[in-house]
Amino acid sequence: MDINTIIAVTNKFLVEEFEANPESITPEANMKSTLDLDSLDYIDMVVVIEDNFGFKVNPEDFQAIVTFQDFYDYVANRVQQKELV
Repeated sequence: MDINTIIAVTNKFLVEEFEANPESITPEANMKSTLDLDSLDYIDMVVVIEDNFGFKVNPEDFQAIVTFQDFYDYVANRVQQKELV
């Protein structure tokens, strides 16, 4: 799966599941403040990621994610690792 597909799928579920404004989802935007995420939202996000991309997410992985670009890179790296197995 290429990065453009990952970004498209990710942005689609952010808009659908978290009612995000599509225009506010930019690579450099702060993900937590843009989506107004609380701890329960992160749990929901883990489930959505696992369903859409087929890999297990460690909740502590989110500590290193600040921007949407960080999030896209995280998903891309995990998908790539999964495809290599």
